[in-house]
Amino acid sequence: MVDLESEVPPLPPRYRFRDLLLGDQGWQNDDRVQVEFYMNENTFKERLKLFFIKNQRSSLRIRLFNFSLKLLSCLLYIIRVLLESPSQGNEWSHIFWVNRSLPLWGLQVSVALISLFETILLGYLSYKGNIWEQILRIPFILEIINAVPFIISIFWPSLRNLFVPVFLNCWLAKHALENMINDLHRAIQRTQSAMFNQVLILISTLLCLIFTCICGIQHLERIGKKLNLFDSLYFCIVTFSTVGFGDVTPETWSSKLFVVAMICVALVVLPIQFEQLAYLWMERQKSGGNYSRHRAQTEKHVVLCVSSLKIDLLMDFLNEFYAHPRLQDYYVVILCPTEMDVQVRRVLQIPMWSQRVIYLQGSALKDQDLLRAKMDDAEACFILSSRCEVDRTSSDHQTILRAWAVKDFAPNCPLYVQILKPENKFHIKFADHVVCEEEFKYAMLALNCICPATSTLITLLVHTSRGQEGQQSPEQWQKMYGRCSGNEVYHIVLEESTFFAEYEGKSFTYASFHAHKKFGVCLIGVRREDNKNILLNPGPRYIMNSTDICFYINITKEENSAFKNQDQQRKSNVSGSLYHGPSRLPVHSIIASMGTVAIDLQDTSCRSASGPTLTLPTEGSKETRRPSIAPVLEVADTSSIQTCDLLSDQSEDETTPDEEISSNLEYAKGYAPYSPYIGSSPTFCHLLHEKVPFCCLRLDKSCQHNYYEDAKAYGFKNKLIIVAAETAGNGLYNFIVPLRAYYRPKKELNPIVLLLDNPLDDLLKCGVTFAANMVVVDKESTMSAEEDYMADAKTIVNVQTLFRLFSSLSIITELTHPANMRFMQFRAKDCYSLALSKLEKKERERGSNLAFMFRLPFAAGRVFSISMLDTLLYQSFVKDYMISITRLLLGLDTTPGSGFLCSMKITEDDLWIRTYARLYQKLCSSTGDVPIGIYRTESQKLTTSESQISISVEEWEDTKDSREQQGHHRSNHRNSTSSDQSDHPLLRRKSMQWARRLSRKGPKHSGKTAEKITQQRLNLYRRSERQELAELVKNRMKHLGLSTVGYDEMNDHQSTLSYILINPSPDTRIEVNDVVYLIRPDPLAYLPNSEPSRRNSICNASGQDSREETQL
Repeated sequence: MVDLESEVPPLPPRYRFRDLLLGDQGWQNDDRVQVEFYMNENTFKERLKLFFIKNQRSSLRIRLFNFSLKLLSCLLYIIRVLLESPSQGNEWSHIFWVNRSLPLWGLQVSVALISLFETILLGYLSYKGNIWEQILRIPFILEIINAVPFIISIFWPSLRNLFVPVFLNCWLAKHALENMINDLHRAIQRTQSAMFNQVLILISTLLCLIFTCICGIQHLERIGKKLNLFDSLYFCIVTFSTVGFGDVTPETWSSKLFVVAMICVALVVLPIQFEQLAYLWMERQKSGGNYSRHRAQTEKHVVLCVSSLKIDLLMDFLNEFYAHPRLQDYYVVILCPTEMDVQVRRVLQIPMWSQRVIYLQGSALKDQDLLRAKMDDAEACFILSSRCEVDRTSSDHQTILRAWAVKDFAPNCPLYVQILKPENKFHIKFADHVVCEEEFKYAMLALNCICPATSTLITLLVHTSRGQEGQQSPEQWQKMYGRCSGNEVYHIVLEESTFFAEYEGKSFTYASFHAHKKFGVCLIGVRREDNKNILLNPGPRYIMNSTDICFYINITKEENSAFKNQDQQRKSNVSGSLYHGPSRLPVHSIIASMGTVAIDLQDTSCRSASGPTLTLPTEGSKETRRPSIAPVLEVADTSSIQTCDLLSDQSEDETTPDEEISSNLEYAKGYAPYSPYIGSSPTFCHLLHEKVPFCCLRLDKSCQHNYYEDAKAYGFKNKLIIVAAETAGNGLYNFIVPLRAYYRPKKELNPIVLLLDNPLDDLLKCGVTFAANMVVVDKESTMSAEEDYMADAKTIVNVQTLFRLFSSLSIITELTHPANMRFMQFRAKDCYSLALSKLEKKERERGSNLAFMFRLPFAAGRVFSISMLDTLLYQSFVKDYMISITRLLLGLDTTPGSGFLCSMKITEDDLWIRTYARLYQKLCSSTGDVPIGIYRTESQKLTTSESQISISVEEWEDTKDSREQQGHHRSNHRNSTSSDQSDHPLLRRKSMQWARRLSRKGPKHSGKTAEKITQQRLNLYRRSERQELAELVKNRMKHLGLSTVGYDEMNDHQSTLSYILINPSPDTRIEVNDVVYLIRPDPLAYLPNSEPSRRNSICNASGQDSREETQL
């Protein structure tokens, strides 16, 4: 083995040029051939060309040396002029001969020799076969004129005083400077700035013209006025500025001719330079120029990367970003590949934005453009997808590439990315914050079906507002709704908080209730100092720690609040202090002004929770009292927690044993199988024991397993949820999972029907007449249109058709543009809708970002726009927890120990609680729930009801026959569901007769009466039109063999309005049909320690596992 190693020849030494010349005796017997590779530099000429031309750094040094030589020659010429004594006489010999000292002549000869040698060498190296092209170049000709006479004077001494126009070397210096700048850009690997080069060329051209004119006039006037250099400078400046004082003028014809020639040259050269400069300036304005490195290091800025910048997107970003006080000094750099829109340009010219917003035209995939935006120094980079693209997947691919490019260029820059489809989300997991549009869209649509107006609740929470909207409105509901819309989610450390510091060591529910009772703030979640997970309502067993971060809902954050005690006000207010009735509650004064809130601290003395303020009113002469609400304990008592409410399924307690067995065989609880790239975290939910065959998924076609062909035949116990979508995309997973989450009782699980096309026949077959909700998803194929706002046209018209045909159906839809929400359930001449339109315009004029909030469909949660959730991404720059909290509320993420969003409806039996504060106490003390708001439904006061129309019509009738006709109309109205189609034309004809009669009598009365009559006539016409549509639907159902039982065509939502009160004041009265939003503790958090594996286990189809899981 050693011998074999010794036979291996040693490795050759590093190859040297000496080895090629002398050879290596040790390699004579080696068969391997050594090859030297050249890059076309194996000749002496190529090596010189590499040094003088090709290599950027060495070429830059050569050009800098050449530039210095030209400047030195011009300087020597000025020295020669200054040292020369004025000549006597006006002989022409003074033009051709000058006085030049011997040392000065020696320096000029040396400079000429070096310059000529360098010029000849560069001409030889750049020679490409055409000698005349090299000789006839202007720089070469100027070099010959300025250098050859000095060289000749070496051999002919009598020519040493010959005049040589050395000042023309300034043009050679200008040429060398241009080449030097080009080499400089190449050497430091920077993009050449055309604007900088053009300005440099213009300045150098102007200086060369002036210097040439100065030297030429001074020399030609040696036989005239004998002007010095300063007088020549004065004359040139006055002449080129077109002032022309006339005190200094040339005398000789030669100097005059020279001035004429210079003016002609200036008139030709300078306009061309100015035109190119103006063009480049306009192009620079379009592209936006650069964000300087000095500004990036001394100022804070964020970068917004978009495919195309629309005015709505820009204003939403700017209004939300600059709504936070600490971001007022930030700059926004917009990087967009398209040219600036006219509307965007007009907005960015407003002084408020022009000083803080910089538009750069460029691509995020180019390092040069990222360098222009100083991405590596940016505080954050927002990358937004274009949701109006025809191919949304392609839009996501572009967003992914932008995110990769930014991460590669600036690894430390925080990324805030918006993605459209959940299957593309895993490509950008490295981003700091990600908002997936379809995830949030489908989750909000799903929760809208079980918690009404969840979309409105989330939208209001993620928008920045001071709660001033609607305060000028005469209607009370708009004032309350607008004031409560100013509530947002804030955070603070417990030990630093005035709100929550005193609750250290107390339970979470105790802290939440008493903080709301005392300060009017709603504590919704916490986060441990050593844990990244946020827990929403961790329950009464959670003990508050001093280092916990508290998340609460309030009109403003605690740091912007001022506190004052009202003990003195109580002493002065005698009437208030003497009243101790059962309905007396603490009054919380909230004054919002310029981001500061003053909260009145109430008396903090200990009061019994079962005292007179929480007692129930007595009824009649009865002396007994109902039991009062139990107090909220500081530390949870295991026996006091109603574990049955949290852990057990309510439906199991109400079913018979047979039904319980059947339900256990049908459902189990576990983790839904899904692809990893869907985007959601694993969610514990209700599952079927066995996978349903694919053939059984078609509701309108029978198969070998069942013979049902419509939804009615299935006999569902709960009402349906119909989803009308274009395709069954992966985003539907996020719609189904929240509706099947493990904490939803099986009794309340609604069947879900996916409708991929919505003609009338398919709508009727899928059970639209007895559906609980109809969810209409904005179709991807309609999201792009020639006119941006027309992208929602098809969806709006389809929803309007459903609204007209099925007026009692609860329709929930999503639009691309928020401005189009005003067309939902559109009524052209409805007085109340017109009043809301005027209110919206006034709120927009006041600068509100939520001007659309008073539209009835949005306030009721029947429509929302996913673009409104763009503010969630913008807010996460200041509140990095907002995306996590929103995902927990929507059920997209599940954290062990974190609660979930649900709702409860107030019935007449619950009115004994009376106020929101007592309801808060009741929920915290019994189930541990934390209420966060109320969804209230009221009658629409300005809408004239049908009975009022009938009474008004009866007042206008003059004869008994007309009153009988009205009575006949009422009977038809009551029996419209069972009336025959043959009676309908008579009803329609009589309604039109009444309308015409009202129109004839209207002008005799005042304007208000005429308007009232017009509204009544329209309502009559609308009523009869609904009857016609109802008959059409019924006839189609009969044709399809469907039962018409349960179809109520007259019951609609036109006489009611709904709105949300987020974190209302404690003394707010609760009303019948109020829906209270609750954050309920996680039932799995209270499982016994003996069964820890139940949280993470996936249930199977066995009977024992099913029984264990259903006990949850």
